[in-house]
Amino acid sequence: MADLEMKQLGISVTFLRTGADTGGEVLEMEVTGEPRGFLAQPHVHSAQDERLEVVSGTMKIEMSGREHVLTAGQSIDVAAGTPHKQVPVGKGPGVVRIEVRPAGRTQAFLERLAELCGEGRITRFGFPGPVAGAELVLDYSDAGHGAKPSLRTQRAIASLVMGIAHPMAPYVFVDEWDVAAPPGAVFDALADTRTYPQWWRPVYLDVESGGSAEIGTESRQHFKGRLPYHLHTRSVIVELEAPHRVTAEVDGDLRGRGTWTLTPTADGTHVRFDWQVHADRKLLRMLTPVLRPIFRWNHNWAIARAIEGLEPYAQRTAAAARSQTLTATT
Repeated sequence: MADLEMKQLGISVTFLRTGADTGGEVLEMEVTGEPRGFLAQPHVHSAQDERLEVVSGTMKIEMSGREHVLTAGQSIDVAAGTPHKQVPVGKGPGVVRIEVRPAGRTQAFLERLAELCGEGRITRFGFPGPVAGAELVLDYSDAGHGAKPSLRTQRAIASLVMGIAHPMAPYVFVDEWDVAAPPGAVFDALADTRTYPQWWRPVYLDVESGGSAEIGTESRQHFKGRLPYHLHTRSVIVELEAPHRVTAEVDGDLRGRGTWTLTPTADGTHVRFDWQVHADRKLLRMLTPVLRPIFRWNHNWAIARAIEGLEPYAQRTAAAARSQTLTATT
């Protein structure tokens, strides 16, 4: 029996190996049916490689300007970041075995799709409603997103939809980029907020902290964006898995939860920042329904400053650590 049934999307999914089984290395599953709706549209997996093997039936893959028609026993690899489209060919359902590396959050994404189908929020044509679609873009774009328009544009549109549908809903931000520095150095910079005024400029003006990054470490931040106001927050580390993940609960002028997730790459480190936050200052609460897109623009500006400053800072600290190690061993 299939693990997930998604009639509106024309498929069922059976998981053969999950991220929990493989330490996050791979998700393997069999997809049965005739995918339709948004599943049959061009899409991208930003940080995951995908292998498609036809078990039965015929499937057409459109990728890099070419069409590949696969029959039973044939397979094709799709590199991370490659726009592609896969559609069934001929009559009747087919079966495709799919491997995704690393596993990422693809299983959670598919489980959410099944929930949306069960809630009636996927149309009979296989497309999510506006709010459901916006939720998928904001929550699961790391597992896959439409090839066009740009992901930044999709997120901006999704935020606008959510702002109209739920004017007092929290802000949900997901930012990702690559840093040419080792994960340990990047993690140390992100986990220890005392370093922020050194590299995240001119956003962070001052940080007071009770010590190095540990579960329960509390710090207080004073920062600003492009908009004409300053913010003061208090954060407490609630999850810490060096050098992969750190989560902090935040209160003050902003209230919410932020998680930094780091993944090693061939050239350094992939950084993902999940930030869900409410604006607790009275003026910000009053303006949230009207100015939500402007607040997102302000956040994007602040993240751009982080992208500019984190890499050179992490490179310097990594070089200093290597130098100290060499000195100690000579």
